Parts: sequence; structure tokens; C-alpha cells
Amino acid sequence: MSLIINSPFQCPAQHWVEGKGGKLEIEPERRPASYEVFDARNNTKRTEVLDLVNRIRARVDQWRADGWPGVTIVTRKLLEHWHDREARQYPFYFCQLEAIETLIWWVEGAAVYKQGIAIPGDGGAWERLCNKMATGAGKTTVMAMIIAWQVLNALTYPKRNKDFSRAVFIVAPGLTVKERLQVLLPSEGSTYDEFNLCPSEALRQKLNQAEVLIENWHTLMPLKEADRSVVKKGRESDEAFTRRVLGKLAAHKDIIVINDEAHHAYRKPPEVKISKKAAAEQGIDLDEATRWIEGLDRIHKTRRIQRCFDLSATPFAPTGKKSTDTALFDWIVSDFGLNDAIEAGLVKTPRVVVRDDALPDAKTLRSKLYHLYRDPSVSEDLNRAKAAPHEALPKLVQDAYTLLGADWRDTRARWQQAGHPSPPVMLTVCNRTETAARIEHAFNTGDAHWPELHAPTRTLRVDSKVLEKAESGETASSDKDYEARLHAIIEATDIPETRRQQLLALKKEELLREIVDNVGKRGAAGQDLQNVISVAMLSEGWDAKNVTHIMGLRAFTSQLLCEQVVGRGLRRVSYDTDENGLFLPEYVNVFGVPLSISETGEGGEAPPPPKPTTQIEVVPERAHLELRWPNVVRVETVVRPQLSIDWGKVAPLVLDPASTPISAELAPALGGATDLGKVTAIDLEQLPDGFRLQRLVFQAARKAFAELNHGFTGTPEYLAAQLVRIVEAFLSADRLEIPSLFHSDPLRRRILIALNIDLVVQHLLSHVTEQNRERLTPVFDEEHPIGATGQMRTWYTTKPCFPTIKSHLSHLVGDSAWEGFAANVFEQREDVLAYAKNDHLGFQVYYLWAGSRRRYVPDFLVRLTGGTLLALEIKGTDSPQNQAKRDALNEWVKAVNAAGGFGRWAWDVAFKPGEVQDIISKHAAVAEPTDCARSW
Repeated sequence: MSLIINSPFQCPAQHWVEGKGGKLEIEPERRPASYEVFDARNNTKRTEVLDLVNRIRARVDQWRADGWPGVTIVTRKLLEHWHDREARQYPFYFCQLEAIETLIWWVEGAAVYKQGIAIPGDGGAWERLCNKMATGAGKTTVMAMIIAWQVLNALTYPKRNKDFSRAVFIVAPGLTVKERLQVLLPSEGSTYDEFNLCPSEALRQKLNQAEVLIENWHTLMPLKEADRSVVKKGRESDEAFTRRVLGKLAAHKDIIVINDEAHHAYRKPPEVKISKKAAAEQGIDLDEATRWIEGLDRIHKTRRIQRCFDLSATPFAPTGKKSTDTALFDWIVSDFGLNDAIEAGLVKTPRVVVRDDALPDAKTLRSKLYHLYRDPSVSEDLNRAKAAPHEALPKLVQDAYTLLGADWRDTRARWQQAGHPSPPVMLTVCNRTETAARIEHAFNTGDAHWPELHAPTRTLRVDSKVLEKAESGETASSDKDYEARLHAIIEATDIPETRRQQLLALKKEELLREIVDNVGKRGAAGQDLQNVISVAMLSEGWDAKNVTHIMGLRAFTSQLLCEQVVGRGLRRVSYDTDENGLFLPEYVNVFGVPLSISETGEGGEAPPPPKPTTQIEVVPERAHLELRWPNVVRVETVVRPQLSIDWGKVAPLVLDPASTPISAELAPALGGATDLGKVTAIDLEQLPDGFRLQRLVFQAARKAFAELNHGFTGTPEYLAAQLVRIVEAFLSADRLEIPSLFHSDPLRRRILIALNIDLVVQHLLSHVTEQNRERLTPVFDEEHPIGATGQMRTWYTTKPCFPTIKSHLSHLVGDSAWEGFAANVFEQREDVLAYAKNDHLGFQVYYLWAGSRRRYVPDFLVRLTGGTLLALEIKGTDSPQNQAKRDALNEWVKAVNAAGGFGRWAWDVAFKPGEVQDIISKHAAVAEPTDCARSW
């Protein structure tokens, strides 16, 4: 039985509840917004309902159904575009759309939909709104939606500065997350382009005016005196602090703040009494929380924070109360928690131990493996300070590793058989550094039962102090032994030697972060790791998709800790669906973490191996096979007045040399008498430079322009250009007759034309008419006018792939058998010079459908021997929408060919596999025009 019962693209229609006997039963309605509180001291659990979120949900649902009343035109365009499932390869998740809609509802929605709703603050001077979204629910995309919504409205409606801002300050919990959030900068390859967030190219270009600053919270720390100056100047002023932290963003006021992993940004109320140690047990650093908030307060004093958007999977804060160690933020406006994400299949399904063949826990009657740390033999032993690394682990822990290791070992064997390059990872989260050292020693010395787990160069103990320094960009104290272990891991990793030397040159803090951030990633520092041991939680943003087993060796007193620990191993590997459109389940097996919702550990399939991936990359040695194309943002139909001439009706113009002297002789004269002995000649043939053909063309065009300029409805420049072409055509045609072989000499002919230029102009103008003509004109992307296969970034896929020979790209990804057939045709035919599957290339054609702007991505680009560049579509069935795509592609080809300079383009579509051969033959037979740009 799978726990996945809802589509991720629709509002959840049902949820699991605990029925009689502890079994899960389906409740046919959406799960109310709520969270569970554990009281480990009294072994009780209760559910806290989020009444405010549930009320907001109902209001937002009605507001959405009524067509989002109150929003601006820009916001409406964005919402319609985001709800359009055909506007991007994968639709947005329901939870993403609900999160952004809830924020828009609060800021822009008509007042009638918000009556009686009050969102509490955190006690500070600026407003905070929190979206609670589980790991894997797509928080980064929601941040991009927030930025697009805010910035585009701020630029369109500059007077609404209380609602919108183009200045965005994003605060991350560390360097790892900061680096991953760089996709929020509106540049090439950003989230805005990957998910087609803007409904038009004009809005996408406008979004480039956004001022976005991304920093980790450590920049909000006040400067130490030693960092300021040799001369003591006192505390750094708020203005100086703001300028230092915000940089060029300091030029703006009314900025918006986005806190990623916002549970770190907690304002401790003065009445709450909680020690740093107690907070740390809940996974919260009080110093960090205080500095984060204090820094934002100082920025608000000098620049005003218009509004703060918080995003977190676990927005909890310590309460200082014994009965409730943690509580959710009061300002949460939307909630899509871990249980919702499991039921929608957005994350792996965790499986916990429900029973074993040993004595259960006396209080809970559960297997001791369910919450290992509750057993006194475990907690008392592992909680000893200054325990030596060589000390044996408690027997229950050793047994747990033997059981979990057996399942990991089986998973590893199946992954190897499937050809996966990286092994499955077992993640251990323990209570203190001494415990981590003991576990590392047990694995590295072979104390673990399974020999496959005795692999020192595949086992990483994460030194929390070093990692903490790495996340803040600081240097940790010297530890040569730990640095040597990190180097040993890199030396043993199967990566290119140049990359290995780059990694070994890093400082240990940077190297540790590089390894941790890339666990399971092909060609990276953590590629071969199979065992990761951590104290507390690994940093947010750690999303190793190959974590299949988790061991929890610490106390878990809240849902916060459970979700944070398990969340590190919940990233899905693939997004395949079943016949009902639901994601296929993937699993992570868990010992020692008491989750509230999970599949039972009995029976069922083990965690499935990720599908083998293929690296798709540009092959530099095949640069001669590069294909290039113009990036066209739209095609405009321009109506222009055009001069027309029917050459069939133009009678020949005869120039009589007898009536046109081209030379003369002069002699001195006096009283009517001349001295023929002193004759001087003037011969135009001796002045060839004065009668160049180009000069004659422009002279005739100038005279014609003077005649037509007053009556022509187009621009003077366009008129002059057309007249030049007409005169050139006339002079080079056979419509000009000179009845004299002597005067047919090219120079004498040009002289005759020059002397009869008015006659030539009058003759032409008598046959010229003006007509309005339509012309397709491409409008190019100003920032990236040219696309090329060589610009493609390396990517990975689990789909079937075909190695290529005639392509600049290493492989062709086969989305269908037809595409594989087409690739074989391209490789075999001599009239195909180069080709590329249009996947991750960025070649796209825009078209209109159902009133909105869509993107069309033709399947193949093919360069043929005749010089033609062919955009080829493979299509099994036809539809009105597919016809609209082809009409847009036809316009694109016509416009690009008319503009010139990009070679000769053509397009075609194959509805049957056998048609591919005929299409290639047809287009390859067209001879290449002499004016084509062959370099394309």
C-alpha cells in the first residue's frame, strides 16, 4: 500500500488519519493545517490546529474561484500564466501556487475577502508573512514568483511603494544555500527562464531591472572593533551598517526581505526564558536568531522594510515552556507540511520500524529501534562527555547498524547491478561529537558487522565546527588529522585528475563543504561516499538524493527535529507517474527517528535504485558541427508601402549616340575665325572615375526621389532604398538599348547613361506604382541574440540515450522510439552534415494559443548539404494547437530568411517515421544561394 494518494498538481482531496488499532485510514477531505507536539517526558502526543491558516485557506479558495478580485493587470497576467499547465514542461505544484496566491491575496486582494482576518506579527516594527512548505515542495521557485510579482508591479506602478518593491534582499542561513539561490538573480539560466515565469518577453526584459541581493545571515553581524579601524570609532552606526550590508541596494527604500529557512530568524520575546543549551537541543542557535533579526531591524530603521516573506519547512521557535518546547510562528499564512508532501509524492516515503523480535520498550510497547535514544542503555552511554573514539558502541546501537546495514548492503548490490555510478548513502545524526567519533571509529576499523561498511575513504564524519566555519566563510582551528581524512576521500574518489588537484588545493573548510554539498553527484567530490555521520543536522540545502537509510541517535522531543533530520534524506530521484498520474513511491528507511506518519517497515520493496544517468555535454572536438540560430522574441507583421514595377510592361529605352556627344574639340577663335592648328580635345572617356556605375545609380535614384518624395507614404529612407534597387535592376537588365557597337563599350555606355539620366528616370517612373505590402520582421533578443549548441550546459538524464557522431552534443535523448529512428537516419545519410536534438538548447518559437503566449520547442535542428538549416518536428498526431505551433514556426522561418544573414532556414513535420527520409531529400536538394552566410 502506497501513502501517495494525492496529485501534486491539484488541491489535496484526502489524507491519512490514525484509525483504530493504530492503522492508517483515508479521510476523504484535505488535511486541516496542524502540527503535532510530542511530550517525551509523559509519552503523550497532541495535535495543534492552525485555525488562522485554515480560515485563510477558505478565503483564498473563494477569492481564486471568483477570479482574484482586486489584483493589478500585471498580477493577473502572472497568475493566469502560472496556472497555465501548457506554458512550461512541468506544471507548478498546487502548494507552490497556493503559497504565492496567499501572499498576493493578503497584499492585493479585495478587502471583502480579508474581513475579520488579522495576521499577528513577531513583535517587531515590520510585517512578516510565512509560507510553511515541506522539503521538496519547491520553495526556491516560490521565491522567484515573489520576486517576479513584486518587481514587475513596482516598475509598472511606481506610486504603490507600500505594496511593491523592485529592491529584494534575500537572507540565507549559510554559504551552501546562498550559492544555490543564485538562480534567483534575473540572468541567463535563472529560475525565471527555467520555469518560464514571465508571460511575455517584454515582462521578462523588464524583470532584468530588479535589484536582488543574496547574502548569508553572517553579513548581518555587527563589525568587531578590530575590523573597523586602528583608531577606535565606537559602535558602527545604523547607516554605516546598512551601506556595508546592502551595498548598491542601500540606494533604495521600502525594500522587501525574503528569509530562506526562516526558522533561523527568530525574535526572542523578553518574557521567554530559555538557555542556549535548551535551544540547541531544539536545533536552534539563539545567537544566530538574535543577530539575524537585529540586523534586519537596523536596516528597517534606515531604509524601511516594506514587508518580509519567510519560507521554511519547520518555522518553529522555542517557547521556554516544559509542556511545549517549540511552537510555530504566529504569522504563518499557508501550510503544506511533510505529511502533505508525503501524500502528494513530492518526497520519498519514510519507513520506520514498527516491531522486531526483541523485547519492546516497556513504556510505549514499540520496538526499541523506533526511538533508539529513549532506551536508557543508549542515552546514558552516548551522553557521556569525553568518551574516547575507540570505546564500543552500546549493544542496541550495534544491533541497529547490523539490521539497517543488511538492508543498505542489499540496496547497494542492486544499485551496482543497475549500473548506478554512486552508492546509496546511510546517514547518521547523533547527539554529540564524541558519539560521532565513536561511530566513525567503529566503521573505519571494521567493528561494524558488514565488511562493505568498512570503507574509510567512503565514510565522512562531518565536523560540525569546521562546517559551521565553512558556512560563514571563516577559518576553523587547525586539525591536521581531519584534513588528512578529507584528502584521503578525495584521493580515492574516481574523478578527473585536474578536478582532484583543484579540490586538494582548497582549505579544509572549503573542501568539507564541497564534499558535503556534492554527496552522490557524479564527477564531484562526494560522488563515492556511502556513509555520512553528522552531529545535529546537516546544513539546509543539503539534498543528496541517494540517501536511502537514516539512523537517529539523539533525543527527539518535537516534530521539528524529526522533520529536520528526515528531511535531509527525502529528495526524490525521479518523477515518474503511475496510470493515475500519481508519483511512484520512493523510500527512505529510518531507525531511531519517531515520525508521526510513515509506512510500516514490514514487507514491501526496498528503496529503489535511482535510474542510471547519462551526462549530456558539448563535445569540444566537434566544434565544426556547431549549430547556431537567432533568438527571436517575437515576429512582427509590418505593413509598408512598396514600389512595384512590372518589368514585362517596361518598353526598352533607346539611347541614340548621335544625339549625345561624349567628346568635343576646341580651337582658338577671333572675329568668327578659328585656328584649327591649335585644337584642344575634351573627351569624357578620359575621365572614367566620373562615370562609375554606382555613382550613376545613386544619381538616378536621387532624381527619382525628388520626384516621388512628396507623394510617398513611407519613410524617406525606405523610399531611397527601393529606388536604388529598381535603378540597379534596370541598368543591369536588357531594357536599355544603344544602337551602336562602338558605344556599347562599358565606359561609353555609362557615359551615355549619365548624359541621359533624366530620360532614364522619366522612363522608369512612368512604370512605377506604390502598393502596401506585408512583411514579417523578426525582433531579436537584445541580450542574447544568438543561440548555439556550444552554449548548452552539461546536464544529466535517466532517459534512454543514443551516442552521436554527427552532432555537437554527446548524446541524443530519446523521448520516443521515433526520435531514435530519426537519429539513425541523420547519422546514416550523407546529405546531413550536422544535427542536434533540441533539448536544453534554448531554441524556441513563441505562439499564441487560447489567448496566451506559449513556447514551442521543435524536436530537431539539422544542417543539410544544400546549405539549408531545417527545424524538424516529429509528431504522431495532429491537433489545432499543433497547427498553431506550425503556423508560428512558418512565420519564424519566413521572417528570419527575409531578414537575411542567418543562412537559409526551412521547417517541416513528419507524421510517420518513413516521412523523415523524404523530408531530408526534399530540403537537401535545394541549392544554397550565393548570399547565404555559410558560417551558420
